[in-house]
Amino acid sequence: MKSVLILFDNIINLYIWVLIIHVVISWLVAFNILNTGNRLVYSILEISYRLTNPPLNYIRRFLPNLGSIDISPVILILGLIFLRNLAFEMFAPTLF
Repeated sequence: MKSVLILFDNIINLYIWVLIIHVVISWLVAFNILNTGNRLVYSILEISYRLTNPPLNYIRRFLPNLGSIDISPVILILGLIFLRNLAFEMFAPTLF
């Protein structure tokens, strides 16, 4: 059970990093620092978009309109950290 908990923690951490990379790349594309005509940039943006867009769209449905400010990645990261901590609190005391 301990290895399943560690695997869950690693998957959550990896997804948080993918989410952060998606946000940074989308900012760089929005400010015309990166060009989506470059195949590598387009591929990375497309992969990160496909991995992060479904949960972000779900969160965006419940958020009020803040104009051009999108806080859904922050809410998703906080939710993932909460889920990870909750799993450790529930299962870790019985494992160690």
